[in-house]
Amino acid sequence: MLEDKSVSKTSLAEIGEFGLIEQIKEGFPIRLETSIKGIGDDAAVIDYGTEKTVISTDMLVEGVSFSWSYMPLRHLGYKAVVTAISDILAMNAIPKHILVSIAVSNRFTLEAIDEIYNGMKYACDKYEIDIVGGDTTTSLSGLILNMTAVGAAKEEKIVYRKGVEENDLLVVSGDLGAAFLGIQVLEREAQVTKVNPNNQPDFEPYSYLIERQLKPEARLDIIRLLAEMDLKPTSMIDISDGLSSEVIHLSKENNIGFNIYEEKIPLDPAVIRTAEEFKINPITCALSGGEDYELLFTIKQADFDKIKGNPYLTVIGHATTTGADNFLITRGSEQMIPLTAQGWGTAEEEKEN
Repeated sequence: MLEDKSVSKTSLAEIGEFGLIEQIKEGFPIRLETSIKGIGDDAAVIDYGTEKTVISTDMLVEGVSFSWSYMPLRHLGYKAVVTAISDILAMNAIPKHILVSIAVSNRFTLEAIDEIYNGMKYACDKYEIDIVGGDTTTSLSGLILNMTAVGAAKEEKIVYRKGVEENDLLVVSGDLGAAFLGIQVLEREAQVTKVNPNNQPDFEPYSYLIERQLKPEARLDIIRLLAEMDLKPTSMIDISDGLSSEVIHLSKENNIGFNIYEEKIPLDPAVIRTAEEFKINPITCALSGGEDYELLFTIKQADFDKIKGNPYLTVIGHATTTGADNFLITRGSEQMIPLTAQGWGTAEEEKEN
């Protein structure tokens, strides 16, 4: 995981808004040929040539999206970038640029803001993205980050939520439910520490779950994998609000039903073990947990051989018929349980992008 390295403390009042902007600008020189003009002018200038531009926005609010009781500054910056570009990837596009708007109160030091931007830089380096602008303003309470992600793709490569046909296969990347359990562990230990400040929690058994919550990864690798396979999904969405919510989004957009199979939903062993510890059904974590940032997409049955046996992709169900409802087919008994959207935490708010 990323490390925090705050040393000295400089009041933001000492350098002012323009000084803060200059410091941010120095940390993010442009690197991409598509970046014509970055931070420092009234607007960024980018040039994607023959590709279409794809834009999305995402907001993180202190006390709603995250808590300082468990969220390190640098991890927040990293996660802010990842959550924004995940929506771009869900369009089968490549993220290129980020604009960052931050509202911050005077209780934050310059070094604290630096740590947040250091996390962003770490993510931008990994995903080869340029930060090209944004806005800074004062907050009377907590910190707010608003991320605008800009990407590009050939018109014929873009995938929308709409496009599903009957009998299309439903595919998911990675595994599900870990991020939700990660926050359960973090919140439990935060409560224990409130009662006993000398508490020294042992996070080692939960390291995978905590990393999935504090430092999620956007699935750029899956988009590249699909391109290598010459496979274009018929629809796609990222899993930010839980598997159930995203399946229902696809269902409503296409007026078609889905059956998903409990035994097919990919779960990491740590999810199963920790769900039992919290006395939660691990499938519930996958269905309703959210913040996994995996990709959920549909493909034609004729394309099954392209993904067959791939360790990063799992077929979890299929589209049924026009106007049908959505069901979870339970393990063994094959009972059909209607899917409902029951997102946790920030998943309670519907996303516009």
